[in-house]
Amino acid sequence: MSEASRSRGVDAREARSLPLRATLLSLAILVVLLGAWELATSGANKTRAGLPAPSQVAAYAVGELAHPFYDNGPNDKGIGIQLAFSIARVLSGYAIAALLAIPLGFLMGMSPLWQRALGPFIQVLKPISPLAWMPLALYTIRDSTLSSIFVIFICSIWPMLINTAFGVASVRRNLIDVARTHELSKWETAIRVILPAAAPTILTGMRISIGISWLVIVAAEMLVGGTGIGYTVWNEWNNLNLNSVIFSIGMIGLIGVAFDQVLARAIRAVQYVD
Repeated sequence: MSEASRSRGVDAREARSLPLRATLLSLAILVVLLGAWELATSGANKTRAGLPAPSQVAAYAVGELAHPFYDNGPNDKGIGIQLAFSIARVLSGYAIAALLAIPLGFLMGMSPLWQRALGPFIQVLKPISPLAWMPLALYTIRDSTLSSIFVIFICSIWPMLINTAFGVASVRRNLIDVARTHELSKWETAIRVILPAAAPTILTGMRISIGISWLVIVAAEMLVGGTGIGYTVWNEWNNLNLNSVIFSIGMIGLIGVAFDQVLARAIRAVQYVD
């Protein structure tokens, strides 16, 4: 066997073992970090650190996850109920944004006129912090839940809109020419040719948007209160229940990962190799 063949074989084995090695390294880092945290918050260091140990947070988490949907009144609901409120708000605002952003992005991507006409509005509105809209939303809508949904809408629309317009505009001209050769209408061309070609870029924008939406809903719920995981974090901080605060932060991270992975898998499903 030649040196080049052996080298390719070694590279292939390393590529196959990469996910396992990365997982083991991640677990090792996690163990080190949790061990350092446990040492820093136990024994003589406990008073100085001020934070609960990981073992205390884990024990609290087990109790919460055993009964995640209890409801003992406005300020005492299970983590499952609070997450459900937040997820519902995020998905509502996100869905409304998608229904507007994707068709409008198609229009901009297929028409330079519309892209130039709408571009200045997007550039002005996109940098505005979503939470800056909250006082105006509360004043005009006069409902905290609908105001939160509006804030999610306004923060998630821009990545979807921009990525859709870019993806549609970047479709290769030879694909469009083939559609014209087969005398497809503009609608048929958009659905049968442009949409499949632009789908990875569109879904990338949707993936960015869902991450931003999940970030913003936590901050929005801290401001408006009532229900949701953001409100839970703030309320438990006011009660100095740091076990609950840390546990809620962990749940925020896990739900964010779940959202991201759903769209990451969707992107891989629609990708194609030339």
